[in-house]
Amino acid sequence: MTTTPGRIETTHAGSLPRTPELIAANDARALGVDGFTLERTPEFDALLTDAVVDLVRRQNDLGITIVGDGEYGKAMTSAVDYGAWWSYSFQRVSGLSLTGSDIFSQPAVRSSPGDVRLTSFPDRRDWQTFHDAYTDPTSGIGTGSGATPFPSTTGPLAYVGHAAIASDIANLKAGLEASGSRSGFITSLSPGSGARIANDFYATDEEHIWAWAEVLREEYTAIVEAGLTVQIDDPSIAENWDQINPEPSVEDYRAFTRIRVEALNHALRGLPPEQVRFHLCWGSWHGPHTTDVEFRHIVDLMLEIDAGSYSFEAANVRHEHEWKLWRDVELPTGKTIVPGVVSHATNVVEHPELVADRIERFASLVGPENVVASTDCGLGGRIHPQIAVAKLASLGEGARIASHRLFG
Repeated sequence: MTTTPGRIETTHAGSLPRTPELIAANDARALGVDGFTLERTPEFDALLTDAVVDLVRRQNDLGITIVGDGEYGKAMTSAVDYGAWWSYSFQRVSGLSLTGSDIFSQPAVRSSPGDVRLTSFPDRRDWQTFHDAYTDPTSGIGTGSGATPFPSTTGPLAYVGHAAIASDIANLKAGLEASGSRSGFITSLSPGSGARIANDFYATDEEHIWAWAEVLREEYTAIVEAGLTVQIDDPSIAENWDQINPEPSVEDYRAFTRIRVEALNHALRGLPPEQVRFHLCWGSWHGPHTTDVEFRHIVDLMLEIDAGSYSFEAANVRHEHEWKLWRDVELPTGKTIVPGVVSHATNVVEHPELVADRIERFASLVGPENVVASTDCGLGGRIHPQIAVAKLASLGEGARIASHRLFG
């Protein structure tokens, strides 16, 4: 990522609210014979390009200096959709098919010491602890509707998304050129997250993860070779903790997680770390999150990932206090942290002074030159577009305040 001395750079975690026109256009797309691949038309592609170019301009106007394509190439067919960051991959990988079973309908799975396995989403521990809240349609916890159903792995995986990622790259580059922006990023799924769909082909879950690593490497490489930054979206590193029932030991969870770290590093092999950003979160749904793993148990595993910068939630009320762990954790030389200083989990718009205070906390511990201010998670599909704009504006203004205080 390109940074400017004497200034706190600003960015976001990837997803931004889609325009009504883009949502409607996605909803109108026909499904392929497999039941989950959305077909493209020249008219749709033209609409998508125009939407991304306009989005990059709007990010600049709001004070965002490291811009993205808003994940506009990752289809959403409704205004509320918490899964588009993941479900887009189904369009780009062969070896998948609909089986009538997915992570929402599979039977619960029980883990035991030394045998950690992911259970179904409805069996997550936070969902069970707050069952009444999660099943109450008025609670505000709902995750919306997805653009496509969830398939299973039923054959050898292979990357077939070359045209789609080329489109994402071309659209963002068009936006960068039109706006004069210098630095842009595109998000891409992690192997550990990809492998959370049902595996009906590979002999073991670990083999499934490594297959996803080989597949997704092609997408990472395309983004990097285009001169952009690839952001690896990997809530599985932290979020998996809640999807293991009963709660595992920290030692078992770390061993379970290390496989995912190693697979990701394999996928990133040879790519320049300065063009790799890793995004960690605890899941973006607006639930209680009382069963989230503590950051201190996994921060060293995060730093083992071969990235130049690390994005993580630091503004939501379940994790804001964890900024203090950087008093004891040494940030490796040449690395940058990208903490969330505005949250996707509340409609309250953070005051710019609060944003500046949050930035300065991290700057005091790792150095202001090693901090890029961001959002906790994607704003798209999670909060109203008008509120998202206000949050990005507050992020930009807060970074300006912090820059003045830190650099004079």
